[in-house]
Amino acid sequence: MDFGIKIKKKDGKIEDFIIEKIVVSILRSGADIKTARKIAYVVLGKILEKNKKEISTKELTKIVLDLLKKENSIAYRNWIIFNKYLKKKRKDFERELSKNLLEYLKKK
Repeated sequence: MDFGIKIKKKDGKIEDFIIEKIVVSILRSGADIKTARKIAYVVLGKILEKNKKEISTKELTKIVLDLLKKENSIAYRNWIIFNKYLKKKRKDFERELSKNLLEYLKKK
């Protein structure tokens, strides 16, 4: 369903707002389907209430997490832990990539 809302990603790309993506993210944190759908539609309502046509992923995530924390503290904690894990893995990958690139350039 097209709500006419755009999501501005961290890299600057613009995507359509897809409510199912919010539902799936919440489900992955361990919440049940009823809670995930409820939060997703409350998020949509908050965006529409503010008459926003574009929202950043950072702002969207904050709204989702604020609601998730109130609805299911365990799923909220799971989301936070998983997010920290992903950030650490990304930093480790970037560090290793830089190290390998430097070693490669030194050999040339």
